[in-house]
Amino acid sequence: MSGKSPGSVSPRSLAEALRARDDAFLAELLRARPDLLTPLPGDLTQLATRAATRASVVRALERLDRFAQQVAEALAVAPEPTGYGDLLRLMRGADGADGAGERAERDGEDGGAAIERALPGALATLRAQALVWGDDARLRLVRTARELLAPGPQHPSPTGLGPPVAETTAGMSPGRVQTIVATAGLASTHDSVSAVAALAALFGDRARMDALLAEAPAESLEVLDRLVWGPPYGQVTAEPAARLRWLLDRGLLLPTSPGTVVLPREVALHLRGGRVHRRPEPSPPPLGVRAEHRPQVVDATAAGQAYTAVTVVEDLLRDWDEGGPAVLRAGGLSVRDLKRTAVALDVSEPMAAFWVELAYAAGLLASDGEADERYAVTPARDEWAQRPAAERWAVLAAAWLPATRTAGLVGGRDAKDRSLSALGPGLDRTAAPEVRHRVLALLAEVPPGSAPDPEAVVARLRWEHPPRAVAPARAGGAAPADDPRTRLARWALDEAELLGITGRGALSAHGRELLGAPDGPAADGAGRVGAGAVARAVARLAPLVPHPLDHVLLQADLTAVAPGPLERPLADVLAVLAEVESKGGATVYRFTPASVRRALDAGRTASDLHAFLAAHSRTPVPQPLSYLIDDVARRHGRLRIGAAAAYVRCDDDGLLSEILADRRTEGLGLRRLAPTVLASQSDPATLLEGLRAMGFAPAAETPEGDVMIARADSYRTGPRTPPEPVQEGPARPDDTLLRAAVRAVRAGDHAATAPHKSAPEQPGALPRTSPPETLATLQAAVLTGQALWIGYVSAEGAASQRVIAPVRVEGGFVTAYDHTADEVRTYPLHRITGVAELAEEE
Repeated sequence: MSGKSPGSVSPRSLAEALRARDDAFLAELLRARPDLLTPLPGDLTQLATRAATRASVVRALERLDRFAQQVAEALAVAPEPTGYGDLLRLMRGADGADGAGERAERDGEDGGAAIERALPGALATLRAQALVWGDDARLRLVRTARELLAPGPQHPSPTGLGPPVAETTAGMSPGRVQTIVATAGLASTHDSVSAVAALAALFGDRARMDALLAEAPAESLEVLDRLVWGPPYGQVTAEPAARLRWLLDRGLLLPTSPGTVVLPREVALHLRGGRVHRRPEPSPPPLGVRAEHRPQVVDATAAGQAYTAVTVVEDLLRDWDEGGPAVLRAGGLSVRDLKRTAVALDVSEPMAAFWVELAYAAGLLASDGEADERYAVTPARDEWAQRPAAERWAVLAAAWLPATRTAGLVGGRDAKDRSLSALGPGLDRTAAPEVRHRVLALLAEVPPGSAPDPEAVVARLRWEHPPRAVAPARAGGAAPADDPRTRLARWALDEAELLGITGRGALSAHGRELLGAPDGPAADGAGRVGAGAVARAVARLAPLVPHPLDHVLLQADLTAVAPGPLERPLADVLAVLAEVESKGGATVYRFTPASVRRALDAGRTASDLHAFLAAHSRTPVPQPLSYLIDDVARRHGRLRIGAAAAYVRCDDDGLLSEILADRRTEGLGLRRLAPTVLASQSDPATLLEGLRAMGFAPAAETPEGDVMIARADSYRTGPRTPPEPVQEGPARPDDTLLRAAVRAVRAGDHAATAPHKSAPEQPGALPRTSPPETLATLQAAVLTGQALWIGYVSAEGAASQRVIAPVRVEGGFVTAYDHTADEVRTYPLHRITGVAELAEEE
């Protein structure tokens, strides 16, 4: 049947149906389809027109679950109007739904019974979305939805059905139609229309079709079996084989273009046993549990990972503390800088991209905005670093949930085949917050400690929000595994584990508090986590987070073992005094001459270092470590380097002679100016590094001759706010906005449909009266208290119709109670196109 069937629901009939519904229905419609609110419709006719536009209907169809979509697809191929019983037969088949119920059989119920139980709910969803109208005896699909879902050569349907006989034979010659009718065993008719109707009736008659197919060769039946579940189109040569000729002669295959044939819809439905879908899915797939753990184990594992997440972000901020990498011209982080950051954090590049994006979402990193633009730590990091570990984690988790930037896309290509870089443009996906919330909500549905199978979670999400409809493949048309929402779901599961929201695949107790489970959502309309949910999550996590230690274990091999997280001052000093050799449950630090010299360059003395180690070690300070510190300190600063271009000063002229005699110093351009002074053609930094590479321990000095303290200066951006999530379309309206919108639309509809004595020639046209007549009518209405119907053009040129009760007319303005806006307003008289008295109610 054509998508432009006269029985389809038009905007005008849709508006009449909306007028018959109550305000609660309108409010739920606007809540489910918020795009209808922007801009606010003036009346129900405008609302119905907007609800029937292609863009709005596409959005509404994409919000449906899989079974509701299948019901809409069945209505799109059914005659209009369709009764509930006919629709049920299309969904379950004439003999019950054989293929409905692999899942239903697992759940212990008949597939046909599952469809029968789910169908009323699916129809209620379609009605609430204003996609289906009519009572159960006369169900009608909105015309735009029918055009979108009905099968056609240019837009194949997920049902795998082809066009009906009447549509396929529309361009066929009358003689050819009569030949097919006669070969099929039907009586000839006087015209093609009745012949096509007879052929369609044959294909729809189960007994006669069984008799016709009983005569078919086995090879012809094999062809039908290949086409029955779609795609329904096939290719033929100019001289078809005998098995194809038999089908073509009887209309079981019909030509659509030279070399192409199609299986008519009526034939396919008979071969399918009356079912539209091969596998109806009336119920969502179950959340299969992959593993069971004690809730205490899950919480402890998640808490450990939460602390690791905080530590990794701290390491990242420390690495960028003096100024991070440069910003690419197109925005974002270069591949080289991402690799360097991954090495510094000891993680893979995809994980480094995630941590960088997380710190950016939390407002801890940003661009400095300077001419030579670089990424740097923001001032918010200093306040964040002073908080307890559980609160620092909460800041990260609360930034991750509503973020639209998606780190999993880093390294891919955009629609213009440009590389997507960390912190760069093109990483926003508006569906990401919704998918994250839904993934965690599904994890919260299983008992604490239960870890659902990730594939089951993905399957449930794909049932709730199926991928964009595509034509089925020959084997039966499974949805693609790499659709955008599926990838977002997989990334959400991985990132939740990295953040410590889940542990061993199960949702933790603090994760449930963050989500609001089981008491309901804890986020606002934009997906941001509420302060109460954050506080409850912190209270759950705080006792489980490892407490920072104030000591290390020094060992004789010049290493120190930190058996857990260290207090911040201790960790900061060790980061200068030693090199991190390995991380894990315990962190191993190694003391080297270079690391000790770095501490001396930072202004500490040998006695300071001895006292520090003795105060923070649970074991005696090993003798080799004491010797290392004393030896480096004894040699440190004997050579002094300053700026001439550069000079070397030393009280030991023998040591300077040794340096001059060393061939490795030829590149430094050294010459003796005095017994204790050497001059160099190199700059002080190059000279300093060159002598250190040769094994000496020089120290830089100030112009006054004092040792220069080498402390790294922290670099901060100006005050920055975290990036706002990108919204696609209008936000979901709240109850207050919905009540106001429904009241305004009802008032506008009353103004547009109220009967008036002097109606315009065309429906919807503004009333037209002369200025004197307009003024006289308004003044009379003030005296009588009568309501009037006016046409009004705003300063922006927008025309509208309004019902007003004038209160005062003076100074070129009329003050009146506006029934449309439900408030008192003042209108300039020169913008009123005309007035008309309302007809008396009968």
